[in-house]
Amino acid sequence: MDYLIGGISFVAAFVFSLGGIGAAISLSGASISNIKNKRLDFRVGIPIIIFSFLFAIVGAWVSQYISKEVILILFIGFLLFSGFMFLFHRKKEQNSYREDRPYLALSAIGAFAGLLSGLLGIGGGGIISPLMLMLGFNPKKITSITAFVVPFSSFSGFLTYWAMGNINWKLIIIASLAGVAGATLGTMFMQNRLKPQAVKKILAFILLIMAVKLIWNVF
Repeated sequence: MDYLIGGISFVAAFVFSLGGIGAAISLSGASISNIKNKRLDFRVGIPIIIFSFLFAIVGAWVSQYISKEVILILFIGFLLFSGFMFLFHRKKEQNSYREDRPYLALSAIGAFAGLLSGLLGIGGGGIISPLMLMLGFNPKKITSITAFVVPFSSFSGFLTYWAMGNINWKLIIIASLAGVAGATLGTMFMQNRLKPQAVKKILAFILLIMAVKLIWNVF
């Protein structure tokens, strides 16, 4: 059963890395590929990392006192909004993506993503990606940033949850190794073969699938 989960982890990591969304450890593999090929803008990612790391700890701690059903319903609404925005959001010109670094806005995105990541025990890529798109960043840049940021916020939340319960290390190791391999291959395919508009559609599909899955779990 553990190796079946490893196979599922490989496939899921490949698909989700096309949009820069997925599990923390698998996205670390994607980041290694992005750094090696100089696709990652560290100065855009750093403020998101700092605030997502800190607020993921807060979110994981606060999760003990807030009804998860309420948070899930709000998050589902956000995913649906984000997914449809990726589908229908249009830019007038292909080269009009912004190249500046709005640190205040990026810090706010990191704080919000970290808080929800800690509350729900999930990666923050599904939150970071649509908000960065709204700021006007290139979808390919967004996927490299989210792949870089998510492991940090997830790790801080993981440490908090570890302090409160038990961890299945064997399952984590198997799923992690498979996830790193899948995410690395997926990132290489996305960067070399896909256009920004195709990445946007993949992001939309992933976010809407996430929303449907959460709706199924809640109802």
